[in-house]
Amino acid sequence: MRGSGDAGPIKRGDKPGYDYQDQYIGIPGKRLADNMEPIVDHPDQTSEAQRKLAALEKRTGKKPNIIVFILDDVGWMDFGFNGGGESIGSPTPDVDRIAAQGLNLTSAYSQPSCSPTRASLLTGQLPIHHGLLRPPMYGQPGGLDGKTTIAKLLSAQGYVTQAIGKWHVGENEGSQPQNVGFDDFRGFLSVSDMYTEWRDPHFNPEIAYSPTRTEMIEKAPFNKYDVHVAKGGKIEEVGLITLDYVKDLDQRWADYAVDFLRKQKGSKKPFFLYYGTRGCHFDNYPNAHYAGRSPARNDYTDCIVEMNDIFARLHRTLEETGELENTLIFLTSDNGPEAEVEPHGRTPFRGAKGSTWEGGVRVPTFAYWKGMIEPRRSDGLFDLTDIFTTSLGLVGVRGAAAGDAIGKANYLTGIDQTSFLLAKDGASNRRSIAYFWGNRLAAVRMDEFKIQFLAHDSFGTTPNGNHGGFTGTVAQTAGGMMYNLYANPQEDSSVAIRHIPAAAGLAPEVNRYQEMLRKYPPNVVVNFTGQ
Repeated sequence: MRGSGDAGPIKRGDKPGYDYQDQYIGIPGKRLADNMEPIVDHPDQTSEAQRKLAALEKRTGKKPNIIVFILDDVGWMDFGFNGGGESIGSPTPDVDRIAAQGLNLTSAYSQPSCSPTRASLLTGQLPIHHGLLRPPMYGQPGGLDGKTTIAKLLSAQGYVTQAIGKWHVGENEGSQPQNVGFDDFRGFLSVSDMYTEWRDPHFNPEIAYSPTRTEMIEKAPFNKYDVHVAKGGKIEEVGLITLDYVKDLDQRWADYAVDFLRKQKGSKKPFFLYYGTRGCHFDNYPNAHYAGRSPARNDYTDCIVEMNDIFARLHRTLEETGELENTLIFLTSDNGPEAEVEPHGRTPFRGAKGSTWEGGVRVPTFAYWKGMIEPRRSDGLFDLTDIFTTSLGLVGVRGAAAGDAIGKANYLTGIDQTSFLLAKDGASNRRSIAYFWGNRLAAVRMDEFKIQFLAHDSFGTTPNGNHGGFTGTVAQTAGGMMYNLYANPQEDSSVAIRHIPAAAGLAPEVNRYQEMLRKYPPNVVVNFTGQ
């Protein structure tokens, strides 16, 4: 629709006003395959990106390495590159410096909570199709069993595939990392608080001070260890996660990651590293080095400082091994900040983890690739499922072939954003974002407009206490609400009636999603009780 160099306003003939890059209301999408999201095609920037990739492969003799560094419950404004950092007492100088050398994606979207996002990133599908509509807890099975993951597909392309850190997409054997495409895994299978909250009398004295209840949890069928496993093998227990062990868990994992990266030095095989931090999901227990290390001096901000240092350490190791220029790095978070348990992360938007308000699903994200991605910021739409399809694009599985890779019976939500990342002033290839709450379509965004059908009210049933996205009620809106996210990022003033022409522009996209769900029905594996 426009060339890769067309940044800023675009004048079209003698008509009044201007069009802008990454605004697609009125521009039809291009259908690549029935089981794939339509894209906005940018032929010039696609050609530019492919030229850069071909030149790099000629220099290195292999496909690019890919690292996904996914944080836990970290808010859009926690890092300095989005206005937080030092100004809120948790300086993140290294992350900010590296972000400034990459593409800061200011409208990048996760799912409302961690497991749905992680499964989406690994499969390229929305939760409505992979089936994890909420996090599985205390040993509940997940939904990756039998799914085609990015690890499987990259492994078939000759990649070394490594997963480290938080898994939390199911403890059942078929959903474990060694059985869904990863050569190796070191981490834990579930979620941080599940290992510690019942041990800590400050948070759950009714369990910790009751021998009978403590024994009940000890006998519960979930793995309580930091574990290791190789492809096709069985889980090996590395260490019991106690209140003391957890303090150094992120450092143990960082050591493992550094060793992995050093082993890849000079390898003829590229690697895919999926690195899920423990931080900064509650409960945070700072180790001796990081306790009080942030100016804000609380356990959450201390953890943010630790995450900065770990990311910097991985970046430095890539420099030392000579792999930095051949490595695409994504840094992101699995959802917005949880707000039920203090202290927690920050977002300038309405809502929090568990909701489909912007604060629950718009996450801090940047893509960094030395010499390949030019430093800039973009509000072009990006969904974390796009990491799946972009990774395929980097190894040559492009267009309809990506839909074929997951099977024609499955719907691929992710879009190949290679040209968006690599072209000078590249534009997003994504037209819209669909927001799902559980098994229901909650909202759709195109350009700066978001039309909403389900609204989360965190004070709906509990007027007191902390209120996050898992608290309150979800109600149907009256006729549909619409927000201008540029004018009203807090989503507290609907413009639907005054701006009916814009709403009319979104209506075909809403209808398209509804039609897609009829062709590719929901698959529910884990959902909220009563849903």
